This record gives sequence, C-alpha cells and structure tokens, in this order.
Amino acid sequence: MTAQVSRRTASAQGLMAKHEPMFISRSETFKFIAGDIIVLPCEVANTEPYVVAWKRGIAILTAGSVKVTPDPRVRLVSGFNLQIRDAVPQDAGDYICQIATMEPREITHTVEILVPPRIHHISTGGHLQVKKGSSVRIECSASGNPTPNVTWSRKNNILPNGEEKLHSHVLSIENVDRHKGGVYICTANNGVGQPASSQVVLHVLYPPEISVERPVVFSGEGHEAMLVCIVHGETQPEVIWFKDTMQLDTTERHIMENRGSRHTLIIRKVHPQDFGNYSCVAENQLGKSRKTLQLSGKPNVAVFNSPAISQYKDRYNISWTVDSHTPIEEYKLSFRKLPQGHEVVDNAIDSQSSSSSSSSSSSSLSSSYGSSSHNHRIANNLANYGGYGNLMRWGHNDWRDVVLPAFPLSHHYSQGMSYMVRGLDPDQQYEATVQSRNRYGWSDLTNSFFFSTSSNDNEMRDLSVTFYGSGAVNRQQLSLVTLSGVTLMLKLILA
Repeated sequence: MTAQVSRRTASAQGLMAKHEPMFISRSETFKFIAGDIIVLPCEVANTEPYVVAWKRGIAILTAGSVKVTPDPRVRLVSGFNLQIRDAVPQDAGDYICQIATMEPREITHTVEILVPPRIHHISTGGHLQVKKGSSVRIECSASGNPTPNVTWSRKNNILPNGEEKLHSHVLSIENVDRHKGGVYICTANNGVGQPASSQVVLHVLYPPEISVERPVVFSGEGHEAMLVCIVHGETQPEVIWFKDTMQLDTTERHIMENRGSRHTLIIRKVHPQDFGNYSCVAENQLGKSRKTLQLSGKPNVAVFNSPAISQYKDRYNISWTVDSHTPIEEYKLSFRKLPQGHEVVDNAIDSQSSSSSSSSSSSSLSSSYGSSSHNHRIANNLANYGGYGNLMRWGHNDWRDVVLPAFPLSHHYSQGMSYMVRGLDPDQQYEATVQSRNRYGWSDLTNSFFFSTSSNDNEMRDLSVTFYGSGAVNRQQLSLVTLSGVTLMLKLILA
C-alpha cells in the first residue's frame, strides 16, 4: 500500500514538473547601433496561469500583454519579445523578462548602444592664420561608443614630422613656415558607421621668399633671354626688376610677366649692353627680399665626351663640346697625373687632398696675353718644348696647360674640339679641366674629368687637333706636323 502511494506521488510530481513554466530563450548581450530597432527575445512555455513581465531596473515595461510604460517606442511582438524602436544611447542597460511564480523566474538581456563617431569641437574653429616662426596647437575632440580613435592627416601632403598620420587628438607644429601651411584633417573612427572628419586650414603669413630658376642665363646678341624668379609670400608680394641699380620699366624690349609665383623678365633682341647683373626685388607687409641673376654672353661650361680609357699607352685623344651663342676663340686645357693615393670612382676623385692641387688651374684666364709675366711663362714653357706632338716632362703631378685657338671659328651654338695629349705615362690616371673663351670672356671651369692611359703599346700617330661646330660640314682635322700657311699658336703654360 505504501509503495503504491509513493508511486502515485512521484507520478503527480512528474506531471506537475512537465507543466511548470520555463524559458526557451537564454540571457544574452546585444549590441545595436543608435537608430536601430531593438528586439529582445523572451520565448516561454507553460506560463498559464502566470504573468510574463518585462522590467528595467524597478520600472515595469509590460505585464502580460499589457504595455505599462508610456514610452511610445516600446511594444511586444511575436508573443513576449520586447521591441524598442529608434534606439538611443539612453536605451543601454539590463532588461529582465520575468515569469511571476512564487519564486520569480527570469532571464536578463544586456543592451549596448553603438554610437558612430562625431567631432564636436576643434579649438581653432576650422581656420587658423599665423605668422612665420610661430607655434601652433590644434585640439580635436570627438565622441562615440566605443570611444573613437582620433588621427590627424594633411590633405595631399605628409605631416610636418614626415609621417602620414598622427594618432592623437592634439596636433602641435613648431616653427611654422610656408611649407607647413595647408589643410589638416582630424578624423574620428570607432568602427561604427562612417568615420567623422573635420578640417583646419592653416594659413601662414610670411615675408617674400625668392628662388631663381637659373642664376646665370646665357644668351647672345639678337637672341631672346628669359630671367625667372620664383616668388612666394603672404600676402602676395609686389615684384620689381633691376639692372644693376636701375629699376626697369616695361618697354618694347623689356617685358615683365608673372604667372602665379613665377615672375619673368623677357629681354628681346639682346644688345651687348644688356649683359650684366639683374635682380628681382619682392616686398609685402612683412618684409622685403632680393635675388640676383646674371645675363651672360660668355660660353657655357664645356662637357667632355671622350672615353675614359685611352687606346694608347702614352697619349690620349681628349674631346669636349661647349654651347655658346658667340663663336669660341680659344680653349685652355689643363691636365695632370693623379698623385698617388687618389682613387677615381664614377669619374669623380675620391680624395680630399686633390682640391688644393687643382685650385691653381681653376682661375679664369685674362682675355689679354700681352703682359710680360704671361709671355715669360710661355717662353719658359716653349724653351722646354721639343716641337709639335712632343710635350716636355714637367715635375711630378704638376698641372700642364695648353691654350688652343679655335680655328676656324664656328657660328654654331654647339662647338667643340678634340686634342691629342702626348708624353703620358703608361697605365696611369690623369685629371683634366677645360675653359672656353669667346668675345665676352672665359667660361667657368669644368668639373674635373678623369682618364687613364693603356698599358699596351700602339702604333704612333701625328699629334692632331680637331675643331668642330654642330654640323659635320664644319669639321676639320689639322695635322700640326704638316700644318703650313696657317698660324696656330700652341701655348703651353706651366701652372
């Protein structure tokens, strides 16, 4: 009997357990973006005759199917699921779905509202004007959930520190100059929605800054010359051109143009008196600046075009070209054997001791050879000269100078010469420079050119000098051994 009662009691308890209220949904954490529709699940079973309610803190939102909260955004959907429209950050928190049994049963959902980034403050108000040399500090404040990362960048440029981005809400720029002006962009990003950005225009006020396109402009009589100054300044500077100390006005031959920062003085049909020194002067409210240029009728610097290694052991055929609007009248070639310990790398000398040695030949020649000291030097050299094609032996590492008249004169813009240097030592390295002279004077000295003699012996040939212009028809080769009826002075100058 007792066993039967026990079985009946267990069966009743099992039947009751089968009909007890229960949650099908489980507690969860949900993330919603501001503006989304929040739906919190609360699926239950066997809730009769109990009431299912939604609570937030001590506030009751719904009880059964009845909405208690006055918030119009809240309602029940698909049973007891809670819906909240147009989510706002204040909707974040814990929501409890409860079955009102003697001992209430409940699940808790946690809601996190994600807020896209928003920039709500920039200290400069979007535009900043400072003077050159000032320091700048710009702050950018942003909000959002999660807290956004704030970075600074620069439109179409890198930041003054050389980086593309700065991860900080503060941008500091020291010693501002015109190169640091521009548009700076503050960007806030937290992965929610689109990044937010705002920009600051940094405007730098500075006195005029001038650079010249070419410090020396080469031209010739009857040609056109263009002298160019690149001028920057805030506010926009006024630019005036001078010839020596005389201010230039616009005339039929003198035309002044400017396009943006590029200011050009155009001289049409150049006259001999046009050659000389010019200057562009720029001035604004913050200061004044000047740069000088030279209009020259002299030749350009010559360019060597012969191979760096000779095919002969005791001589070398050196050649060069030079651009000149006026015919070249003579050249001065200087060469020497490189001292021991000097190494040539890519036709450049690798030694600091060579600069003092080469300085003796780097000064320009006078256009006159009538002085007694110069004639004395020529006489001394010629006394040691054994005839055309046979150079005398100078002291070790001394510079050897050869003045070569340009014959015949060439009226081509590109002119040049080829000269056979003799009396060299086999398998040695040599250094050479050249200057060119036309009716307006000597050109600047070339950079050093380096060549080497061969270790092999080759067939001897006559010493020859070749003069040429840009056209092959003007090319002539004159053998100094057989030359007659032509006065060709070969001037050997001991440096």
